[in-house]
Amino acid sequence: METALKAKILKGVGGLYSVRVTESDSPLTGETLRCRARGAFRHNNLSPLPGDFVIVSADGEGEDASYVINEIIDRRNSLIRPPMANLDYLFVTMAAAAPSPILSTVDKLISIAEHNKIEPVVVITKCELDSEYANELYEIYSKCGFYTFMLSAKENVGVSNIDEFIREKLPTKTAAFAGASGIGKSTLLNRLFPSLDLSTSEISKKIERGRHTTREVNLFPLSDEIDCGYIADTPGFSMLDFKRFDFFEKDELIDTMREFAPYIGECKYTKCSHTKEQGCAVIEAIKSGDIPKSRHESYVELYDILKTRKKWD
Repeated sequence: METALKAKILKGVGGLYSVRVTESDSPLTGETLRCRARGAFRHNNLSPLPGDFVIVSADGEGEDASYVINEIIDRRNSLIRPPMANLDYLFVTMAAAAPSPILSTVDKLISIAEHNKIEPVVVITKCELDSEYANELYEIYSKCGFYTFMLSAKENVGVSNIDEFIREKLPTKTAAFAGASGIGKSTLLNRLFPSLDLSTSEISKKIERGRHTTREVNLFPLSDEIDCGYIADTPGFSMLDFKRFDFFEKDELIDTMREFAPYIGECKYTKCSHTKEQGCAVIEAIKSGDIPKSRHESYVELYDILKTRKKWD
């Protein structure tokens, strides 16, 4: 006997998936099942991802039942690294020090999130190591209009503020914490959700980078409710990319820099690229301090990358 159940993928490793049943009128509602995906997905060059809502078929009953993912419900968005789907919030996390942040990478993550209608939230960790730089980072991103948090998970300072934000904004949403290895994502999540008991590791003094303590995406329900929110710890990364980033056009980049918006259309030249032109309203706003210089530097770097990208790359 086969039964179709709606579920949400929490984790996928080696072709085996953990899914949480979200079917409201099933004896298995709220249970976590182990299942595989139908081979047809491989033939269609499609892989189920954590965060996907899926239809699972159950063959048999009780202990003899086996479960297979046979349909992926339409996605709103998807990530390649780390592999995830249907994100509402991306907590772009960086450390004030050890390791020092690479702002161009941080800003690329923010732009990719903005382009895909995911709300970026900036989190600055390890503020006890360099409070002056932490405050500088806070000023940059809060001025640009992002939800921004500055904290020390080690000393439990500022954690309550982000905890309050999660409780208010994420009751039915899916969110991920993402950032380079060793910046304290798992430590922070352990503070916010002690029951997770995520593994952490020390920073390599030689290269100022942490070991990859998180090896795969794992979504955690925020409550026992069927329509609850989910939070994900993700592997540390050197680059994060969305499935459609290969089709991200340079002319679309400007729309991912929300602090540029008041100045678009005010430039001297209609086709201003906002990189170096005379009479550019964006550049004038940088000179006056209304737009942070580091954000424009990231914009120019990304623009140059996208300018040389061929559509068939």
